[in-house]
Amino acid sequence: MKKFLTASFLFVFCSLAVYACNGIDVDFNDGIYHIVLSGDKVKKQISFVSSSGLITNREAHAKSQSLLTINTGFFDPKNQKTISYIVTDSQTAEDPLFNENVMNNPVLRQNLQKILNRTEFRVLDCDSKLKYEIAQHNSNIDFMCSVVTSAQGGPQLLPQLRLEEEFFIVKDKDGNVLRESASVLHKTARTLIGIKNVEKGKQEAHIFIVTNEHPMDIFEARDLCKNYGLDSAMAFDGGSSTSLDYKKIHVTSTQDSGDTGRALKSFMIIKSK
Repeated sequence: MKKFLTASFLFVFCSLAVYACNGIDVDFNDGIYHIVLSGDKVKKQISFVSSSGLITNREAHAKSQSLLTINTGFFDPKNQKTISYIVTDSQTAEDPLFNENVMNNPVLRQNLQKILNRTEFRVLDCDSKLKYEIAQHNSNIDFMCSVVTSAQGGPQLLPQLRLEEEFFIVKDKDGNVLRESASVLHKTARTLIGIKNVEKGKQEAHIFIVTNEHPMDIFEARDLCKNYGLDSAMAFDGGSSTSLDYKKIHVTSTQDSGDTGRALKSFMIIKSK
């Protein structure tokens, strides 16, 4: 996650209620966008996608003509290759094993299994019924289920925080932090996603776009998800990568590229049809 110099947020509405339609409810309060995806129809419209080169969230939003677009997985801006698994239309679209900067880095290679097994958000097809799941990449998929689309990020926030297990922090034998990734211990903008199980076996997906107006460390991000009663939750890439495009809402977290935002690798889109 790239350290950002400044912040740019183009907010059209600053009231609590922003938009609600098509199974997508968006509220904005105290510097945080809270998006709730409800109903079965929206599950069919979700897709995690990637770009061969790096493009901004706004460009991905326009290219896919989607209803809503957010940033997702981690990537290496130097070689423009992924550090997170992405599955699109039931096929692996991005695989970090093909990122030579990961494979050739002795520290990353030593902790490769932790990186490869970071948490991901999945849309599963379970005997023609779609459902959400947050799990580690190598975890088993239920019988009669298959991954339709998914994006890896991390760390897992709920039901438990997995910082060391996913190589976001490294501690010495005395508990002192020797290494930190993705600014997990610092306050920054964040992109979070979680699942809430509601009545009669139904699910809601909750997305939080935590802007630079209310930056959070990873513990505050976990508590935010817990306070909304989510059953499971995880982070995507954050900081200067945090992005949202929905109707007239355009959120970026850096001015490195003017108002268009940081160039990114992967996205969650909600298709218009």
